[in-house]
Amino acid sequence: MQRFFIQKSTILFLSLMVLAGCRKSNQNQAYQQQAPELPIEKVKQGDVSVSREYAASVEGISNVEIRPQVTGYLSRIFVDEGDYVRAGQPLFKIEDQIFREQMKSAQAALITAQANLSTSKIDLDRKKELLRNKMVSDIQVKEAEAAYNAARGAVSQSLSTIESAKINLNFSTIKAPVSGFIGRFNYRLGSLMTPSNQEPITLLSDIHEVYTYFSMSENDFNNFQKQQPGSNINEIIKNTPAVSLLLSGGEKYAQTGKIDAVEGQFNKTTGSITLRAKFNNPDSLLRSGNTGKIVMEQFYSNVILLPIASTRTIQDKIFVFTIKGGKAAMLPVEITGKAGDNFIVSKGLKAGDEYIVTGFDRLQPGTPVVAQKKNAQPKKS
Repeated sequence: MQRFFIQKSTILFLSLMVLAGCRKSNQNQAYQQQAPELPIEKVKQGDVSVSREYAASVEGISNVEIRPQVTGYLSRIFVDEGDYVRAGQPLFKIEDQIFREQMKSAQAALITAQANLSTSKIDLDRKKELLRNKMVSDIQVKEAEAAYNAARGAVSQSLSTIESAKINLNFSTIKAPVSGFIGRFNYRLGSLMTPSNQEPITLLSDIHEVYTYFSMSENDFNNFQKQQPGSNINEIIKNTPAVSLLLSGGEKYAQTGKIDAVEGQFNKTTGSITLRAKFNNPDSLLRSGNTGKIVMEQFYSNVILLPIASTRTIQDKIFVFTIKGGKAAMLPVEITGKAGDNFIVSKGLKAGDEYIVTGFDRLQPGTPVVAQKKNAQPKKS
């Protein structure tokens, strides 16, 4: 009886083991059937050209502060704010009566000085004649010569005073030093003008050409220098291709520009350096104070390229999926820019690494994944 019970128990145990093995085999088969087959590609490396945009500010090629050079009351204004003026055109008038009187006084002093000069010349000539007849001494002749030289000096001083009066009189009419557009007036009729006024009367902006200023990061600037031929910054600037300007509304400015200057040092606070590009402005479309974006092509050699569609963005960070040990793994990557439909990867991947191309929308790290065979047709859902 006992022996029969032992045999029956053994048979039952073996049956349970067989059933467990079958169940585990079925689970493994189901496990493999559930694992999705996703396309896998290798990371590529290549050369790309990227359009870079940099925020820019516009200034006229010449922004001139219009200031008085003499003291007086503002008596006339010949132009209005926003007017276009040409070089030499009168802009403002300072009361000039005092300068006219100074001119008259200087002219009268000149007449007196010239009369004294004539008198001293006559006296000198007469004493020289008397000296030849030994009727006067040498000392008397030298005194006459000294008086004559003093009279000549007085004439020169009077002429200088007249020129100074002319200059002040001319300065009472303030003229445009360059052609351009008049800015806002800081003073009105009757205001007292002095050369020491804190603010200029207005600003005159010459905008037949404009400068656009924009900043580059240290990495972008280093790459910019490497791309252009030349042994120094002047040669590099000379060989730099033309750049474009996007206006504040997003439209492209018709004229192309040329980078013509680079700041001497980096800004320690921002870690950037300022560049300047010059644009022709024949239609005066651009004005000082305009903003926009400089667009320039930058070439990158032997960079890691990753399709944008094969990435996932989570909280401003970019990830790519790959397969490790038969399971999905999510890797963070660092991006330096875009080239068409690709990201330029600076960190996280290298050429030859594999990544999942598509089908990872609902994929979680650790999920079983099977690499799809190259010629296999994707399974229909």
